[in-house]
Amino acid sequence: MDIFLQILLLIVGFALLIKGANWLVSGASSIATNFKVSKTLIGLTVVAFGTSAPELAVSISSLASGSTDMLLGNVIGSNIINVLLLIGVAALICPIKVSKDTVKKELPILLLISTALVVLFLDISLANGITNEITRGDAIICLLFFCIFLYYLIVMAKRNRDAKSKKTEKPKYKLGKSFLITIIGLVGLVIGSQFVVNSASFIASSIGVSERIISLTVIALGTSLPELVTTIVAARRKETDLIVGDIIGSNIFNICIVMGLPVAIFGTITPESFQMIDLFMLVFSSILLFTLTRHDHKISRSNGLLMLAIFALYYGFIIYGALA
Repeated sequence: MDIFLQILLLIVGFALLIKGANWLVSGASSIATNFKVSKTLIGLTVVAFGTSAPELAVSISSLASGSTDMLLGNVIGSNIINVLLLIGVAALICPIKVSKDTVKKELPILLLISTALVVLFLDISLANGITNEITRGDAIICLLFFCIFLYYLIVMAKRNRDAKSKKTEKPKYKLGKSFLITIIGLVGLVIGSQFVVNSASFIASSIGVSERIISLTVIALGTSLPELVTTIVAARRKETDLIVGDIIGSNIFNICIVMGLPVAIFGTITPESFQMIDLFMLVFSSILLFTLTRHDHKISRSNGLLMLAIFALYYGFIIYGALA
């Protein structure tokens, strides 16, 4: 009976994810219209921070229980998945237009922060350290990066509002209802993702799949489900500004807050089971996204296929290593 209950909860979880994503995209788009700001900005803030809630919950609980490897793996894995898998899938559904400001400012910020995380972590290679670790000081540096990013968002919001003050696009909902629908959508995403992750883990364990494989697949992909479903819904509605903003904002939030905040609270972490290829792919995925959008400011279907192919090769290598 237990496994049938978990299958039911799995179905309920996916239903909450789909419905929550629809409400989130509708509400966030309406908020942008009400405030006369760009949908990219809403994607960078409301949508990005909200869909990163599962990663933050996993990070805090993992550090509280002493599992430092899960925290860093959660952040690195989610960021790689966000760029290669999510944007790749979205581009297949609908070619994604990327604004000039995103290419010139927001993507370089993401690349800078991703590179900074790798530099801060590689104490053995870069600072002749005894172990690779993320200290409380490193976490504070990440939090300072986030403060700079927030300042940029505030300036961007003011500029966009001034530029769009004369536009009369009618919002789908009034402001209060827009926020309510957005919040309900976020709650649905978070609860739905928890149902899916927990139920899938239980089912996998019941049929004899190892915990190591579960953590590499179900947990890593599960915490990115809110971003994945939101990305697919936004792509089908051609709300491509929300897609790019969500991914960039989520990845910055993951490094600076999902990792930075728990380490600043609990202290230094020393993850042991990491591979250089993971750190390389973290930075490479940001470089790839910047390179593909630098000239024509869009991500085509062929670009999406390239991203998915790289993701498949990387993830295949990880799973092969786990099974070997």
